[in-house]
Amino acid sequence: MVLKTFGWAFAVTAAGLAVGALYGGWAALGIVAVLAVLEISLSFDNAVINAGILKKMSAFWQMIFLTVGVLIAVFGMRLVFPVLIVSLTAKIGPVEAVKLAINDKIRYQQLVTDAHPSIAAFGGVFLLMIFLNFIFEDREIKWQAWLERPLAKLGQVDMLAVCIALIVLLVASMTVATHAHQHGGAHADKAQTVLTAGVAGLITYLIVSGLSRFFEHRIEDEEERVEEAAKKRGPGSAVALTGKAAFFMFLYLEVIDASFSFDGVIGAFAITNDIVLMALGLGIGAMYVRSLTVYLVRQGTLDDFVYLEHGAHYAIGALALILLITIQYQVSELITGLVGVVLIGWSFWSSVRRNARLAA
Repeated sequence: MVLKTFGWAFAVTAAGLAVGALYGGWAALGIVAVLAVLEISLSFDNAVINAGILKKMSAFWQMIFLTVGVLIAVFGMRLVFPVLIVSLTAKIGPVEAVKLAINDKIRYQQLVTDAHPSIAAFGGVFLLMIFLNFIFEDREIKWQAWLERPLAKLGQVDMLAVCIALIVLLVASMTVATHAHQHGGAHADKAQTVLTAGVAGLITYLIVSGLSRFFEHRIEDEEERVEEAAKKRGPGSAVALTGKAAFFMFLYLEVIDASFSFDGVIGAFAITNDIVLMALGLGIGAMYVRSLTVYLVRQGTLDDFVYLEHGAHYAIGALALILLITIQYQVSELITGLVGVVLIGWSFWSSVRRNARLAA
C-alpha cells in the first residue's frame, strides 16, 4: 500500500537528489534535501485539507485533481513561479533567468541579490499574514496553550493581523532607510522598494484568502443542495459532489494549493537563490504532498497528528521573520533550514506523545 502510494515520490526523490549532487556537489544535495523536507512539512496541512475536501468528490473529479491538479501544482507553482519571481524582481525575461541560473551563475547571483529586498519583503509579509491569521483564530486543539490562548482572545480585534503586518513592514523599511542614510544614501530607494513589495505581498494574501472564502461559501451552498437531494432519495443514500459543485470544489482546491505553494516557494528563497535547486527540492516535496493526499483519502487518518498543522504554521511565522531580517542582515542558510524542520519535528513528537497519553 505504502509503496504503491508513494512509489512515484520515492522515484522523484532519488532522481532529484542525484541531479542536485551532479549540479553542485554535496552542498547542493544538502540544500535540495532541506528544501524537500521544508516543502513536505509546510504542505502537510495542505494535504490534510485537500484530503478532507477530496473525500466529498466523485471518483472522476478526484482523478482530475490528482492528475491535472498536480501538474498545475508541481510545474506551475514549484517550477515556474520561482522563475517568475526572479524575472519580475530582477527585470529580466523568464527564459533569460533560467539561462543565467544555469550558464552564468555569478551574474544570476548578483541579479537575485539585488532583487532580494523586494522578494524578502513580499514573501515576508505574505507568510506573516498566514501565521497571524492562524495564531489569532480560537482553536479547539491548542499546541502551545500558554501562547495560543491569549492570542486567540486578541484575535477578536478586527483586522489586527493586517495592522501588525503593516507595522512590521514599516519597521523593516525604516530600518533600511536609516541604514541607507548612515551610509551616504547609496541605497535610499531600497526603503521605497521594500515598502512597495511588502504592500504587494499583503494585497496578494488578501486576494488569495478572499478567493478561498468565496469558493468555500459556494461549495457550502452546493453541499446543502446535494444533501437535500440525498434526503429525498431516502435514508442512507450518500451523494458525492459532481458537475458544477465538483468543478467549484476543484477550483477551490487549486486556489488553496496555490496559496499553500506560496509559503514553500517564498520560504525557499530564505534558503537558496538558485532556481535549479529550488525546483528540485520543491518538486520532490510536491510529489510527497500528492502521495500524502491520496494516502489520507484512502486511509481516512486525517487527525492522527493533531499538532502538525500548528508546527507548520509556527515554521511559516519563523520563515516570515527570517525573510524580513534578511532584507538588511545576513542569516545562515543552515539556521533558516533547521528552524522550520525543528519546529515541525517538535510538533510531530508532541502529537505522538498526545496519542500515547490518550491511549493510556
